[in-house]
Amino acid sequence: MARPGDIPRPPFTALAATGPTAAAAPVNGAVPTDRAASVAPASAAGPAAAGIAARIERIPVGRFHHRLAGLLGAATFFDGFDAISIAVILAVVAARYHLTTGQAGLLVSYGYVGQLAGAVVIGAISDRFGRRPAFLLSVTVFGVLSAVCALAWNAPSLGTLRALQGLGLGAEIPVAGTLINEYLGARGRGRASVAYQSAFAWGMAVAPMAAIAAFDVAGHRDGWRLMLAAGALPLLLVPVAWRALPESARWLAERGRVQEARARVSDMENRARERGAVLAAPDDVSSPEDAPAPACRGLRPVEMLAGPYRVRTLMLAVVWFTTFFIAYGYAVWMPTLYIRVGHLTPTRALELTAALGLLQVAVVYLTASVADRIGRKPLLAASFAVMAAGGALGWIGVGLLGHHTWRMLIATAIVLVIGATPPTSVLYLYTAELYPTRMRGFATSTCSGVNRLASIVSPTLVGYLLGTHGSAGAVFFAFAAAAVLGLVVIVFAGLETTGRPLDEMSR
Repeated sequence: MARPGDIPRPPFTALAATGPTAAAAPVNGAVPTDRAASVAPASAAGPAAAGIAARIERIPVGRFHHRLAGLLGAATFFDGFDAISIAVILAVVAARYHLTTGQAGLLVSYGYVGQLAGAVVIGAISDRFGRRPAFLLSVTVFGVLSAVCALAWNAPSLGTLRALQGLGLGAEIPVAGTLINEYLGARGRGRASVAYQSAFAWGMAVAPMAAIAAFDVAGHRDGWRLMLAAGALPLLLVPVAWRALPESARWLAERGRVQEARARVSDMENRARERGAVLAAPDDVSSPEDAPAPACRGLRPVEMLAGPYRVRTLMLAVVWFTTFFIAYGYAVWMPTLYIRVGHLTPTRALELTAALGLLQVAVVYLTASVADRIGRKPLLAASFAVMAAGGALGWIGVGLLGHHTWRMLIATAIVLVIGATPPTSVLYLYTAELYPTRMRGFATSTCSGVNRLASIVSPTLVGYLLGTHGSAGAVFFAFAAAAVLGLVVIVFAGLETTGRPLDEMSR
């Protein structure tokens, strides 16, 4: 068993030398070059990778996980901030550039086109070269492009720049979620993973408050530019993450870098024992220290649609799409609906949006507290039922009864927030649980990329429906129909993963 001092430490760690993250090994991008190794059977990684996974599974959540969640969560916060920032400035930007509702919807969708591409491409990079470099790349891209977005000179330039910014935004959360999930054991994984996702909800809650301040300082003419420029702040995180962010031990073992993986896990075990934790013997035993590095099976994207993964992938595609079709549909357009349908002032609309953001944060923490108790599948099914009820409420109240008031809109939005927040927080975890380490990053990024597809379709469709029908009733009907579809799919095709080791369900 390695001692704490066995791991070489860099001269400086931004997260303090007392945490396991101080031992992060440099990522050199080492990968097998032998073609035969790249197609070796999954069992080739055998005892080494299985032993690393078994040791991680029994380590309780502690300081290492908190530091890792804090580092990743800082970037995820700004991902959430940016996700809603376009919504809170949309009415102002649309008025400035004289956009119709349909054109405004297209402007929003441009950013998600880039996010879809970024999720797939950088997700593949995370499986090939590691979670750590993929995370650093995504944060750098979306930070730099956020600053450039603030310099947009018209609506087309803003749309183009946001599409480029999306290359980084689309990959940050799935890559970060994969990394943190690979360091969590079965016990308490749901609680810890969903609690980490609260950083995204906090970003969405803070954005409307920041918009109010930005408009107070710079007015409607330039306040929206300040909001976009704020998205560059994650660049300050890059040098810290470069020194302190660890690579995934599961990924290291899978790629044949077994000694690095063992050193990382040994340090985690020693830290846990220092806190008084009693670690049970792992269910599996890693290979001897002098064993040769295992062959590694390379990423084969088509595998997501082969064997046992086909049904999982199709099920997840529908669940991701329907969840974010609703979540982004109401999140992007609700502030504008408060103004155009509810006849509120922009400031009042932003205040209501901020209040809903705080409600979302509360629901995330509630979800974290029950995720391991009631199970992933029942939680997702119940969430879709609530979203269907919210869509039906809006359709009946606004569409059929004609209650075009902000009170009716906010009541509908509250039900939708309560229903949509649990799946948006749980799906990154649920997806990671259904695929093996060799393809987990790509699979999580690709499935989450479906949410980007939904994010492209939803704002555009909502803008079209508002422009052609002039009422939000049709919009809420579409939300209700999507929720019913998601409910049927998760009930009949969903798998339960709660309490099972990460690599058990993914076989």
